[in-house]
Amino acid sequence: MSTPSGTGVDVRADEAGRLSRMSVGDLVGEVSRDMSQLVRQEMQLARAELRQDAKQTGQAAGAFGGAGFAGYMVLLFASIAAWWGLTRVMHQGWAALVVAGIWAVIAVVLAVVGRERMRHVHGPQQTAETVREVPDALRGRSRP
Repeated sequence: MSTPSGTGVDVRADEAGRLSRMSVGDLVGEVSRDMSQLVRQEMQLARAELRQDAKQTGQAAGAFGGAGFAGYMVLLFASIAAWWGLTRVMHQGWAALVVAGIWAVIAVVLAVVGRERMRHVHGPQQTAETVREVPDALRGRSRP
């Protein structure tokens, strides 16, 4: 690899010579600066990616919200239609209670299913464990 001016001087040799003249403290300082710069650049990249993801997530959440409202309206009008249809064979009050009873059963079933599924959620256990290991790892010890 040569310099852009075409002098034929090997850039790697120049860098190696410069590094061989540096003290250990200077080398550690340079590595520290390089690591800091690398971490800053990675954080900037992560922020940019998260910003883009957050925008797309917000748009998706808005679409889901609209779909949820539309679904609610469908169920509302379907319930009114069922109530109205049942009034042909029974009194209005009883028809309303039948429709409400059907929705109560649906609500109970969904609540039981949701409660059962929540029992299986235990959070980020592996992450919590590795975070607890970080201080010992930095001290050069490992946990049993």
